[in-house]
Amino acid sequence: MGMDLTTLPYAILIDGLDECTGEDRQAELLTAIKECLLINGFPFRIFIASRPEWAIRTALEAGGHLCKLAYHIQLSDKYDASADMHRYLRRRFEDIGLRIGDSNWFREGDIETLVQAASGQFIYVATVYKYISERRASPTERLKIILTWTPHEGQGTRPFEVLDRLYTNILLAAKNAYEAVDSHYRRDFLLLFRAHHMAVTGFKSLTIPQYPAADLLSAMLRLEAKAEETLISDLHSLVAFETNHGGSLRLRLYHKSFSDFLEEPSRAKDLFVPEDRVYAHLGRCFMQHIIESPLDFDSLPAKWEQLPLPALSKHSLREAVEDLPSFLNGADGIDDDEILAFTQNGGWQKINNLLPLLYRPGRYLSNYFQDWIGALRNLTDRLEAQKPEAAAVISVFAEKWKNDDKQYEDESR
Repeated sequence: MGMDLTTLPYAILIDGLDECTGEDRQAELLTAIKECLLINGFPFRIFIASRPEWAIRTALEAGGHLCKLAYHIQLSDKYDASADMHRYLRRRFEDIGLRIGDSNWFREGDIETLVQAASGQFIYVATVYKYISERRASPTERLKIILTWTPHEGQGTRPFEVLDRLYTNILLAAKNAYEAVDSHYRRDFLLLFRAHHMAVTGFKSLTIPQYPAADLLSAMLRLEAKAEETLISDLHSLVAFETNHGGSLRLRLYHKSFSDFLEEPSRAKDLFVPEDRVYAHLGRCFMQHIIESPLDFDSLPAKWEQLPLPALSKHSLREAVEDLPSFLNGADGIDDDEILAFTQNGGWQKINNLLPLLYRPGRYLSNYFQDWIGALRNLTDRLEAQKPEAAAVISVFAEKWKNDDKQYEDESR
């Protein structure tokens, strides 16, 4: 060829740095690369491929020892791999066409659909190709499954099995790392993460704000400030928190298939968390908010804004007051004994003291006051047989709030 190979740069490729066991080992390897390989006169270029785990992120961020030495390509953020994925699938599909003797077995629109579904993640199209190219199956039929697939009970094929295995391994590792921290004792990582996922996809029932900001949701879950960042510290290959145009912190999922995985029990299997579990947990958190509030309920200020609480605590307490009736009435999983304990600890009296600060009579809970009272009525009907003392207390307060509202309306006419 006449090419002088000695003039070409040599490359060392390190794939899967994140698969080194433990953050300390990852950090040690990066330090060794810096000290031993990134030196003057060294004839190699180093290429490292990895998920953005903690040790790797901190080395590349401002102040990290590789910050000014490495060129960082963020495939899930700054780099658009759509053209590469389109080219990859087209070439692979053309190869399949040669194998089966039919170059028209796919349409150009099929490739575009798959690339769009990939959301910038090459793992998706690689997994799709691996599934479609199975030698013992029809690529046409498998492509159709991918394009139209919706999970249902008893489905025989699992086109995203490899991708699901990847998601399962990442989630399990993050769960184990999170729950091993002493301060996270008895916390359910999967439940908390699913709550933040639902804040992105939308809470589909009850009265909680459909898309609460991440910091508000953490406060509603009775977690410490910035808890949401710690929660996803080992999931940065899949998600990130970003500030939207309104200034609210929101969870961003890089890959739609990850959201599909979380929402489908046949894919997530033991990692699946149903919505009802999240609603029930939030209902318990709301009762704790009210019972354990540090306020002096016998000497409250005249306005809600004057409550001596941080802004997020006030906001989450407000949600607790507004949403608790529907959660207790509609969220499966909250035991009647828990409602009895809330009642015996003066929970309804505390709500009674807080309501005038939130809404003047005649406008209690705005337009859905009747639904709010209706939820309490349904709750008393449910409790009457097993917990009659709790049902009696709730019924008294519900009648009082209804009468207060009606009396104000009558007097204002």
